Formats: sequence, structure tokens, C-alpha cells
Amino acid sequence: MNRIATRCTALLVLLAGAIGAPVNAQLAVPMTPLESVVAVVEEDVILRSELDRAVANILAQYADRREQLPPQSALERQVLERLVLLRLQVQRAREMGVRVPDAEVEESIRRIAQQNNISLDQMRAQLAADGIDFPEFAQSLRDEIVVQRLRQQIVQSRVQVSESEIDILLASETLQSGRVRVANILVALPDGATAEQIDLAKTKIDGVKGLIDRGEMNFQAAAIRYSDAPNALEGGDLGTRRLDELPPLFASLIEGMQPGDVSPAVRGPGGYHLLQLIERSNEGPQSVTEYQARHILVRVNEVVSREEARSRIDALQARLQAGEDFAELARAESQDPATRNQGGDMGWFPLYAWGQATGEALLKLADGEVSEPFSSDAGWHILQRLGSREQDVTEQLRRNEAREAIGRRKAEDEYERFLRQMRDEAYVETRLAS
Repeated sequence: MNRIATRCTALLVLLAGAIGAPVNAQLAVPMTPLESVVAVVEEDVILRSELDRAVANILAQYADRREQLPPQSALERQVLERLVLLRLQVQRAREMGVRVPDAEVEESIRRIAQQNNISLDQMRAQLAADGIDFPEFAQSLRDEIVVQRLRQQIVQSRVQVSESEIDILLASETLQSGRVRVANILVALPDGATAEQIDLAKTKIDGVKGLIDRGEMNFQAAAIRYSDAPNALEGGDLGTRRLDELPPLFASLIEGMQPGDVSPAVRGPGGYHLLQLIERSNEGPQSVTEYQARHILVRVNEVVSREEARSRIDALQARLQAGEDFAELARAESQDPATRNQGGDMGWFPLYAWGQATGEALLKLADGEVSEPFSSDAGWHILQRLGSREQDVTEQLRRNEAREAIGRRKAEDEYERFLRQMRDEAYVETRLAS
């Protein structure tokens, strides 16, 4: 089951299986005829059995380091909050008309099975052996896809990146600072927090920092036990990112840190934060091999069969071998409107920019050499390689990366705001013993 579950996102940790660790059969929690409700989420409920399965999966993940986990009651509250937030996202997605056809879910399941080199029947057997109901697994996949679609809709409608923003970022030093892997501990504050709430949060984050500084607890363990962030159970790990993808406050702190350093407590998005720099990597100039070529295309369509197209391309190949000029023949006979008027000239391009078949054909040719006819989805081709070069694409890549970095940062900020607002406005009643 471990391999199956690793193909799914963190949502499936809670609903369908532990990521990175097998779920032992003895950890599976059977359904009972009468189940208690641990949370009411709008007009839906979360059952005790759902929470128990999710907690059991977390315990399986940390089987060899249970001491890093918070007390059982605190762990249950953390996991329950994740389940609540997931349930709210699924509800909101349905309200917005997000639907996932059964066929798409079935295709996702087939892909997971293929990625694990097992059949669907074998996958069902592995899930059953780990105490996971197959319909429940399928539903968790559907929920995952639904949440992904919801995020896309929210982000696409609210996030725009202007050329001036890209120019400003490119002119700054942060984009040149490479990538960093960062972990985070959050002591959350509600919107409109009172002075007392702020003081309590500051006292708590300072206490956590003290534990780390004195060596009584490492950063990961402290994040698991004390952080209010969604990634707390992953040790606060935010993954590897460019500095410019982080909030400016975080980026300024990280820039002056060395791997292993922990920042002072800072007030930032959502509350008070501690940051740890795990590792840093710098990026130098980047280049790509580009090729110049020209081609002749005979298309396959409703009128021209693949066999007829092959016959035509063979005839054109014979004319080339008889000494006709490639460019003139392309102008007269090629059915590619994008290149025909230029004598089939495709310009300079990375190896697979014109597709896998063209790239593979290029690799077999020396400069000036003409290929044998080969096929693609479009039809039959003859290709002449004209040259190759190493092209510095550092600036182009930096601009693309800047655009993506700004977009990701805005998307994360916007979706975080959306989630906080949704959570604040929703009716949620938890029924865990305090």
C-alpha cells in the first residue's frame, strides 16, 4: 500500500492511506453500526471512525519517532482541523459547480495502478489488506481532484501577473539568490486578534524558540508538536523554493541565514513564525542546445490515408535524391502552412519543440544531412538538419521563472485568504473532549 499511497497528495494521508509508510492491518479502524460524530461541518458531519483512521495513518508514518508527535488529544485536534478544512473545500467546490465525472476518477485509479506496476485487482487486494475500503479510496481521489479544481478556479479568477511586476523582480537581487529549502513553525492568530491573543501567541512562539535554542527539541519535532500550520505534521517543511516565492519578510530573513539557522520569531501572515533554512542552492548560467532544420510534410487526414501519405512522401524523397532543391520542393509540395513559404525552414528550436518524432530524427542526422521519411501524428515528414548551437537561455528562463514565482506566491496568498475566510464564515461544531 505504501507505493500506492505515495502517488497521492497529502489529502490522501487523511482519507486513504499514509504517505511514506504502510498502514498496518491492525491500524485499520472498522466501521461500527453506531458511530459518534466528532464534528459538524455546515450540513455534513465527520465521524469518529474517519478521524480514527486518519490519526492511525499519522501514527503509522511516525512509528519509529512517536516522541515527535504531540499528545493524542492535540494530534486529534490537528487532524480534525485538516478534515474540516477538506470537507469545507469539497462543499464549496460543489456549490461552485465543480464536478468530477466517474470516468475521470476511474482513469486516475488506473494511472495509480500502472505507476505501481500492478493490476486493478492487485490494487484492490493491497488496499483491502491495509484495511482500506476501495469505494472510500475512490471517493478520496474524487475529493482530491475536486479541491484541485476549486483552487484553480479561485486562483485563476483572482491572480494576475503584470510585466512590470516581472521587471521589478528581475531588477531585484532576490531572483539571483538561487533556491532554498525552508521549514516553518506558525503560532496562528485570528483576524482582528485582541491584544491578549497577540501576547499569548508571542509568549508561545518565544517558548518554542527557547526549546530549539537550548537543544531540547529539534525544529522538525517542534513543528509537529506546536505548529498551527497545515504542514505541521510534515515537520513544517515548505519544500524547495526560490527566495522570491517566499513572502518578502521571510525572504529577507532567509537571505542572511546559513543552513541549520533558525530565525527570530516574526509577526507575519497568519500569526507568529519561526523559520529554519534547511539548505540553499545557487544557480549559474543555463544553456540549451538548439537546432536549425527544415522539413516537408504530407498530412494524414480524412481524405488522405496514412498509406497514401507514405506513398507521396516516398515520391518526394526520390525527387530529392535525384537532385531537386530541398527548399524549392518544400515550397511546392509541403503541407505545413507555417513553414512552406520559407522553404520548410523551422528556425532554431530546442530538440523536442516540434515533437518527439522530429527530435529523434534530428539526433540521427549530421548537419546538412536529409532524413529518411518518418511519421508523426500530423503525417509523414522528410527532415534536413541545417545546424546546431548552444544558446544561453538564462535571461529567458529567469523571466519565465519570475513570472511563475510571482504567480505561485500570489496564488498561495490568495488561496490562504480564501481558506481563512471560508473557515471563519462556516458553521463548524467540534465535539472532541477538551
